[in-house]
Amino acid sequence: MNDGSDWPTDKLTALRLGRSLVVEVPASRPDRRAFVDVRPAWSEPDVLARDEGWVRSDVERSFRLEHWEYDPEHMDGFDYDLGAALIKSADAVDESELNTVLSAWGIQPGLFVHPWETDDPR
Repeated sequence: MNDGSDWPTDKLTALRLGRSLVVEVPASRPDRRAFVDVRPAWSEPDVLARDEGWVRSDVERSFRLEHWEYDPEHMDGFDYDLGAALIKSADAVDESELNTVLSAWGIQPGLFVHPWETDDPR
């Protein structure tokens, strides 16, 4: 398991609490926008905690990473998926593998922000 030193403490905490993070990355063309999402996996204990009104931290979460490109004309509405393209995706079984995937994709963990701080439509 990674000690999390590659991540700012607040972002690592968010991931461990099951919250997604996003970073905008260069798109393949100037008329597109692209984002990479990291989505922590949820398990039955997470659902039970949510139903009881609290959030469970888990240092052994797995993650789903997706790199999407969008047509900016559709990003603000319900049809954001029109013209969207999944560029690549990966699953990481733990924080160490998450860092390995991000390194292979050329993305620094410190660049990620909360989804509401981006224009990512997902």
